[in-house]
Amino acid sequence: MLRPFDFLMVGAMLAAATVTYQIKHDTDNKAAEVRRLEAEIKLENDTIELLKADEALLTQPNRLERLVQTYAAELQLVPTEPTQLARPMELPMPKDQLPVPEGEEGAVSASAPSDPIKDLITTGSVDR
Repeated sequence: MLRPFDFLMVGAMLAAATVTYQIKHDTDNKAAEVRRLEAEIKLENDTIELLKADEALLTQPNRLERLVQTYAAELQLVPTEPTQLARPMELPMPKDQLPVPEGEEGAVSASAPSDPIKDLITTGSVDR
């Protein structure tokens, strides 16, 4: 003879089995996704290593020297002179030599001592 308690226990057992199966199914799906992502990461790492090796091969000095000799007439390459980069007068003015705009309230003169920490931290915010 079946009692109501037996039906309750069978129902609880079926519910527990369903929840357990659902958790196992979700876990298997997540494990498959993790394996897929690990495979993608490995592929990307292999690609990065291949590109680094390719770069090392392409930037070998002997190879570049051969290319320079081969295409010397077309490219007309010559060594860079130090004066080609920048003359001292072309360099930007140091910050302490910048002119202070007139009419600006609270402007600190160039000769006044400044806080070195505040000079390093420039946030662009308004002083209060």
